[in-house]
Amino acid sequence: MNQFTRRKFLNTSAVLLGTSITGFSLDKKKDYPLLSFSTLGCPDWSFKEIVDFAATHQYKGIEIRGIQRELDLTKCSAFSSMQNKKATLALMKEKKLNFVGLGSSANLHFAEGPERIKNMDEARRFIELAEEIDCPFVRVFPNNFPKGQDRNATIDLITKGLLELGDFSKGSKVTVLMETHGDLVKGNDLQKIMQHAAHAHTGLVWDIANMWSVTKESPVEVYQKLKKYILHTHIKDGKPVDGKLQYALLGRGEVPVFEAIDLLRKEKYKGYYSFEWEKLWHPEIAEPDIALADYPRVMRAHFGK
Repeated sequence: MNQFTRRKFLNTSAVLLGTSITGFSLDKKKDYPLLSFSTLGCPDWSFKEIVDFAATHQYKGIEIRGIQRELDLTKCSAFSSMQNKKATLALMKEKKLNFVGLGSSANLHFAEGPERIKNMDEARRFIELAEEIDCPFVRVFPNNFPKGQDRNATIDLITKGLLELGDFSKGSKVTVLMETHGDLVKGNDLQKIMQHAAHAHTGLVWDIANMWSVTKESPVEVYQKLKKYILHTHIKDGKPVDGKLQYALLGRGEVPVFEAIDLLRKEKYKGYYSFEWEKLWHPEIAEPDIALADYPRVMRAHFGK
């Protein structure tokens, strides 16, 4: 990380440290999982509405993927100034909540040129913001195998991009996580990338449904290949309809999501189980006050067996 960025991290973090909070393990009083949800599921809520709902329904964390349909988090009022960041962290502390991840739109598959520069710059801005608000992870996408671009060359580009972002995060508390997403959902492809992009500041978001809906690979097989890289999860359910996943409330679909959850629990996974209800992209699915309230009830019932 260059000296200017490093100084920015240190100076900003020192100012905000008094209002930051952390928490990254299973609830010790009850063997319940750490639950969070992505704001993708409540695209029209204000930040205060998001935080109030999370606290009321006993979530421990929030994954920020846009606020009121603004996906560039650096433009959201909650993070747009030092004063607003301090107020945001104070509210999170008051509600006993943690930021668990920032969802960027950065794609790593682009060849060198303007699109790659644009996407890498977005990821770097999100890394800087994550450090400022004591958020451990920034999500990026792999994401596609473009037509006319050699498949292995694309894998190399994704690997290179992830390593570059890992290097950019040195000196911070932020880790860059690549999501299992887009064309990169086969266990072998993901394993190859992560083996070559191994870094103290890189890891994976395991989206079980994204993978299974395309490959039908068993979560057990996937986990054995990727377990050392999995630091965060996206939990959702659904039924395949005409080749696409039609979203359903947790436990009402066909995704073997509980198989994955039980495996993670058995293996003493210490991260968050983050509910990704894609309401922003699929307005026809259940409203957030229904879906985001249902998820913790189902998860707590399952873990309480």
